[in-house]
Amino acid sequence: MAGPGKCLLVTGPPGVGKSTLIMRVFESLKVYNPTLKVQGFYTREIRQGSERVGFEVVTLDGRRGPLASTNISSPESHRWPTVGKYKVDVASFESLALPELQVKEDTDLFIIDEVGKMELFSSSFFPAVLKVLESNIPVLASIPIPKSGRDIPGVARLKNQPGATIFTLSSSNRDAAKETICSQLVDVLRKH
Repeated sequence: MAGPGKCLLVTGPPGVGKSTLIMRVFESLKVYNPTLKVQGFYTREIRQGSERVGFEVVTLDGRRGPLASTNISSPESHRWPTVGKYKVDVASFESLALPELQVKEDTDLFIIDEVGKMELFSSSFFPAVLKVLESNIPVLASIPIPKSGRDIPGVARLKNQPGATIFTLSSSNRDAAKETICSQLVDVLRKH
């Protein structure tokens, strides 16, 4: 299981900047150590004008594919799970995200943005996340804030992970949180 400080979880209300913070930490770590082997993915909003119409999944080496959309109408999409107004393309998500969560000998850090309701529609996703945690390789992940005061089971399991540190973001503490997370990871990576 992950030791102290090896599982860093970022949470906060939608739109507070969880993905942005995780990408800024990733950029800073690459500057600190250009040879760092980081695996994982992040999610990005897809906008048309000022309206959010979906999300895409992007791997850390820049490959991307749809995660969810309000305007997909393919023959198979009527069977896809929905979150609010979005239809979730589980197959597209899995084809990009799951290979990124394969534990390899030389991986220094995993970035998983996010462990949320859309991603958890993939039955293979959470078992892959657990394998990552069991590998003892440091993890930086984002989790949604509970809507009705109760976490979805996968998120609850992550929060109860021994050694998990949770950062709850707000617009006022984002920059400080980025610095804290960076220095914790630099510490952990030095010992890893």
